[in-house]
Amino acid sequence: MKFAIIGYGKMGREIETVAKEKGHEIILRIDIDNLHLLKPDNLGKADVAVEFSTPETARGNIISCFNAGVPVVSGTTGWTEHLDELKNLCISKNQTFFYASNFSIGVNIMFNLNQKLAQVMNKFPGYGVELSEIHHIHKKDSPSGTAVTLAEDILLNLKRKTSWKNEKSDDPAVLPVISERKGEVPGTHTVTYKSHSEILEISHQALNRKVFATGAVIAAEFINGKTGVFSMQELLNI
Repeated sequence: MKFAIIGYGKMGREIETVAKEKGHEIILRIDIDNLHLLKPDNLGKADVAVEFSTPETARGNIISCFNAGVPVVSGTTGWTEHLDELKNLCISKNQTFFYASNFSIGVNIMFNLNQKLAQVMNKFPGYGVELSEIHHIHKKDSPSGTAVTLAEDILLNLKRKTSWKNEKSDDPAVLPVISERKGEVPGTHTVTYKSHSEILEISHQALNRKVFATGAVIAAEFINGKTGVFSMQELLNI
């Protein structure tokens, strides 16, 4: 497949490495220094665009891919207030859009476990719950998109929690989401249930960025020849 990479930072370069290892060709690399190349004529030469940019530019980048008729895989976080709009636009234009807040297979299994655990914990009101995430100091959004997904899934399945806040909270109806930024940490997410007598945790730790890049390339291969809106749920058949 011919790849266009939109957002040529650390993740973009990792995606390039993984794609080449799997026999794909990179025909376009878009970054802040060459945004003038983000045109339908250039995008249209690609079989797929992989978009890891910034919260401010993701929406416009994805629309550019739709306008060029190029399937797009996006992993940019911090802009998901526009996600439903773009899903609807994708369908109306008969285009292809794959979005995930995290492309790690392990994290997506954790999403599934998190939902089921919250459902079980409805029966045990003596357990408080807290969510924590740690990322590198360069990460632009806080909390992470993965943490937001975990938090919202807890709210959907744990009746005693009605909202989340990105801080400590003593309000029993609020789910605290604690964010830390340290060094070059690729990403660690932990959901903790605690009673007076014990602690139960589910946690995922990324060891490097390659796990996310590999998932994004697999997603690009997965949507080849398809139209519609897709996520890791469809890819993993969870």
